[in-house]
Amino acid sequence: MIAVLLPPPLGRPSRLPGLPGALPALGVDPVLPAAGADDRAPYAARYVAQASLEVNRLVGTGEPVALVAEGGAGPLVGAVGAAQRAAHRPVFGYVLVDSLLPRPGSPTRADLERDQGAEGEAADEEKGPSGYRSEPLPMVADWPDAPCGYLLTGPARAHAARLARMRGWTVREAAPEEAPRVLAALLADLRG
Repeated sequence: MIAVLLPPPLGRPSRLPGLPGALPALGVDPVLPAAGADDRAPYAARYVAQASLEVNRLVGTGEPVALVAEGGAGPLVGAVGAAQRAAHRPVFGYVLVDSLLPRPGSPTRADLERDQGAEGEAADEEKGPSGYRSEPLPMVADWPDAPCGYLLTGPARAHAARLARMRGWTVREAAPEEAPRVLAALLADLRG
């Protein structure tokens, strides 16, 4: 089972740095797209393009993948998924890790934070260069096209996890050191 681990935007570090190394022993083949092309506007479009090109480079056409989006990559996962469909690569599931949820239309990151963040829950990761929080995010009208899950590893995105549960998504909670095992089980559940 292939899991594409979409890193947080703007080259921010992962909250789960041990995840890629732990997944192979759990039956998951992690794919790590290179990051860093989203250092200037349009941030979201550059992120989606870079991630999509990297997946095309690292995964064969036709191989089913799960897209696992951490932090600020979550609202962009639908656009990355649409690029996979265009490349004839099936996506069997999506997992958001400590992330805001995508929504229809072209919201901004500030819109998502306002609508999905509990009071006082604003995440430092959502701050960024000028225009980062106010740019419209890519619209994907037909997302989700595969089962979705949510992995919560800390309290900062508990409200988003509740919203994911209300959407009928499979939601799991885990301490960071347990995240690889819980993610592998969640991916297996999504794959069916």
